[in-house]
Amino acid sequence: MERLQDRVAVITGAGGGIGLATAHRFAQEGAKVVCADVDETAGAQAAAEVDGLFVRADVSDEADVARLFQTAFDTYGSVDIAFNNAGISPPEDDSILTTGVDAWRRVQEVNLTSVYLCCKYAIPYMRRQGKGSIINTASFVAVMGSATSQISYTASKGGVLAMSRELGVQFAREGIRVNALCPGPVNTPLLRELFAKDPERAARRLVHVPLGRFAEAWEIAAAAAFLASDDSSFITASEFLVDGGISGAYVTPL
Repeated sequence: MERLQDRVAVITGAGGGIGLATAHRFAQEGAKVVCADVDETAGAQAAAEVDGLFVRADVSDEADVARLFQTAFDTYGSVDIAFNNAGISPPEDDSILTTGVDAWRRVQEVNLTSVYLCCKYAIPYMRRQGKGSIINTASFVAVMGSATSQISYTASKGGVLAMSRELGVQFAREGIRVNALCPGPVNTPLLRELFAKDPERAARRLVHVPLGRFAEAWEIAAAAAFLASDDSSFITASEFLVDGGISGAYVTPL
């Protein structure tokens, strides 16, 4: 399938996990991929793997984000897709009773302010051409509470969901679609590291997934490719859940 033939896609957090899997999927579907990451080694490797362009960017820095989208446009002549995916989930972000304000602010900057900045600088390019698809990575925790709290992470993803909904409505008549992709737990290095340190937390999460497993990064990438393509042309301002049924479950099936 080549649903994204010759479209220019900017992916943040492209150096690993969902971002890397999506870079591969977008490239397979014909897109010209701009891989953004704060990790120069991982980001450059991702770009090399998909014959794309690497741009080092700290997505919480406005100047870096502006330069990212300017570089994509200057290199390829358009910005058709923005997959605003970069995010962090540090161990110091835990219960509200123990999470310090510095940890709170850092997670908000990387997970929420970065999405604000990426949308702010992607939309003007899309308005010029009268079309575009923005996919913002939220989470299933944006729509339901978690007993194993990461308070700033959860709040940031709720903000991503609300912002995506508003932007999807605001720019719909200009041909720009904005959706929030809400993955369930995904088998990525970030999750594996977290759960290696706390197997009990991992077990508590996994037991509540009706499909009985964590998602693979390529499965989230497939959903992102759908939202980026014209196959989703009537979908905007949505919360697109790819969570193995976790948000729809009342009890875990036997």
